[in-house]
Amino acid sequence: MFSGIIAGIIGGIIVGILSGSSLSVSGPAAGLTSIVVVSIQDLGSFQAFLLSVVLAGIFQLALGYMRAGVFGHFFPASVIKGMLAAIGLILVLKQVPHALGLDADYEGDESFLQPDGSNTFTEIVSALDLMTPGSIVIALLSVAILISWDSSFIKSRKISLVPAPLVAVVASVLLNLVFENFLPALVINSKHFVSLPSIAASEVSSFVMLPDFLQLANPKIYTVAITLALIASVETMLSIEASDKLDPARRVTSLNRELIAQGVGNTLSGMIGGLPITSVIVRSSANILAGAKTRASTISHGMLLLSAVLLIPNVLGLIPLASLAGILIVTGLKLAKPEMFYEQFKKGWSQFMPFIVTVIVIISTDLLQGVIAGILTSVFFILKTNFHEAMIMVTDKRNYLLVLTKDVSFLNKSSLRYKFQLIPAGSKVLIDGSQAQFIDNDIREAIIDFIEFSKTKNINVELKSIKL
Repeated sequence: MFSGIIAGIIGGIIVGILSGSSLSVSGPAAGLTSIVVVSIQDLGSFQAFLLSVVLAGIFQLALGYMRAGVFGHFFPASVIKGMLAAIGLILVLKQVPHALGLDADYEGDESFLQPDGSNTFTEIVSALDLMTPGSIVIALLSVAILISWDSSFIKSRKISLVPAPLVAVVASVLLNLVFENFLPALVINSKHFVSLPSIAASEVSSFVMLPDFLQLANPKIYTVAITLALIASVETMLSIEASDKLDPARRVTSLNRELIAQGVGNTLSGMIGGLPITSVIVRSSANILAGAKTRASTISHGMLLLSAVLLIPNVLGLIPLASLAGILIVTGLKLAKPEMFYEQFKKGWSQFMPFIVTVIVIISTDLLQGVIAGILTSVFFILKTNFHEAMIMVTDKRNYLLVLTKDVSFLNKSSLRYKFQLIPAGSKVLIDGSQAQFIDNDIREAIIDFIEFSKTKNINVELKSIKL
């Protein structure tokens, strides 16, 4: 657990200071959990894994200075919106069991398959059989407070200056104390509370672990490091793109600077025993929806995490997980608004299908697989559009005009040959390439073949703005 706390502190403070993003929050990523577990087993020790984290950070620094962040701008908007909607639905689905009083899966798990063998949906079914009345009441209280804080009645009063999540947490702690003294049947026991290690300032050094630099000669170290660097960089760029979409000011973050910041963060995290760091969309979206305006909120997040661990771990241990679940459910509903689904549907299948595929695959697998599926769906529609719109053929009796309307590549060769087959013997054909900026060699060869074939069918072929 302390390795994750180290990553959260460095992600908040160090990455927060160096990042160009005003709203993104970095820390340990749930999406890397399976890779971390497998890598530790493969390398044989956690210290060897830490060396891979250090090297991954160095690789990210190199990617940033090589300006590899430009690739982050190639993610389709429909896929980014699908990712946001999916994260919102995952927050709701994953927090329902905690709201009902079942905390078998750790708070913050975003994967469909859980370490205990259950999945997102079977966990909800299990929670329905093991409901805790006190947890349900506290979760509903948190939801009610967050909803009421958005009402005009509260917004017009000074009390609105107090963050709604803070009010919900304090109210939940007090309500459980009321249960303890007056309604013991509703009391939530300690296993349903936030759990943080209690560490004195003098004991911090004993929790710090150093990388095993003797493993530098182990080739597996570099394989893991490159894997971590690439996946962490992709997740970071996705999160930054999504955060920029949510930013009310519509600021655009430098992805190259972000990769450098993440590289520094991962190098430091690995040096002192922390897990790999990425920009995390769940934290970032919660930060934005809470009203954050500048990176001060991210840095404060790291400072508060450090202070909480050193100064008040026992106080945080009074917070019911059901209260946090209620807060995250409301956050999830804000991310996955029905209006977003309808808006994407109105834009047509070329926008809606990548969006909905991204949503479904992320919920049923993980973020990276969902994004890949969404991108592939987008590519399919791009190719489909290019296939149908790259050329137009019109006819007037036996006079044919074939216009190449845009760039034509080998992908259009099949369509071109099909159009040639429709032209009967004795026709006149004008092939106009004046509107095409690029004509692939495969297309030129197909035209040459047709010209040779036309001689046997008495077809007169004329070319315009096409050099063979």
